[in-house]
Amino acid sequence: MPGMADERFSRSVIYLCAHSAEGAMGIIVNKAAADLNMPDLLVQLDIIGQEDAIRLPNRIGHMPVLMGGPVEASRGFVLHSPDFHIDQSTLLIDEGICLTATIEILRAIAVGKGPSSAVLALGYAGWQAGQLESEIQANGWLHCPADPELIFNTALDTKYDRALRGIGIEPAMLSMSAGHA
Repeated sequence: MPGMADERFSRSVIYLCAHSAEGAMGIIVNKAAADLNMPDLLVQLDIIGQEDAIRLPNRIGHMPVLMGGPVEASRGFVLHSPDFHIDQSTLLIDEGICLTATIEILRAIAVGKGPSSAVLALGYAGWQAGQLESEIQANGWLHCPADPELIFNTALDTKYDRALRGIGIEPAMLSMSAGHA
């Protein structure tokens, strides 16, 4: 919601990966990691050499590296299409969306053998038991159905408005204050 006081989550679109009685975990899918791109990250992780960074296919060279959330910000999570799977590492989250958090997926992406659609996020957003529900009841969050097109689209700056429009809300009409009926 527009009144989100925590700047880390202001205008965030979060794909909720897990939600249970123990808590919730999600990945912010519309905020780029500061000063980091996929070719540089692949070089830093010794997946490719510096000379190979300029030879990456355009799709991989422009794949966004996202700031997935404030928890474990140095750990990588790849949300991707289900056309790629690593046994014991890939988790099917929803129809059309998987999560893999191992370096093997980055190696596969670097050589063109990874998923057809993917975003890499550093860190995640986490909530303790009941916390997310309380924040939703306090009008802190809106929710909408998962949309792979929204998640995997590289136009990060329009995702928030597109998510709102997807549930019939015109962003300019949102108010910073809300009430309860």
